Amino acid sequence: MGVVLVDAGGTNIGSVRYALQRLGVDAALTSDAAAIRAADKVILPGVGAAGPGMARLRELGLVDLLRSLSQPVLGVCLGMQLLCAHSEEGDTECLGLIPAEARRFAERPGLRVPHMGWNGLSVQRQHPLLQELATGEQAYFVHSYAVPVGAWTLASADHGAPFSAVVACGNFHGMQFHPERSAAVGAKLLRNFLEL
Repeated sequence: MGVVLVDAGGTNIGSVRYALQRLGVDAALTSDAAAIRAADKVILPGVGAAGPGMARLRELGLVDLLRSLSQPVLGVCLGMQLLCAHSEEGDTECLGLIPAEARRFAERPGLRVPHMGWNGLSVQRQHPLLQELATGEQAYFVHSYAVPVGAWTLASADHGAPFSAVVACGNFHGMQFHPERSAAVGAKLLRNFLEL
């Protein structure tokens, strides 16, 4: 199986790679358009801010390519937000593959931003990506911007209000949390993605 990690400069790329290796998959790290187009599965990791993330994809000439992919694609953390239409972070136009906007958590007393740590997942609708995932299982999050719950939401979490934790729209999928840091739950969801 050809799995590629898009080398868009995210600092979590190494840990995502190791998580895949633990599942028996050695994913190539690449920004080569031909390699990405030829892959069976494409993973867009990301840590950082939406503006620089999109600037890097434009600089690499990958925006139109990513929009044209027909194989399963998974965005992780910032990578999931970049699949959306827009991010409030830096007023950034994103890839537009999921018709949603990433918005900053509203700060209020007792609500820490960034949202950081373990949080329970709530299954919103059945999907092969969530196979064997039970509501209440925990994943590890680190983020200040979140995608609201909508038609694209497969699973949600709550931090002051519900937000999308796992999304899907056609062949494009996203996990707001870090599956590579989410122990058995993260491994299970990555395996489900590899089996799509």
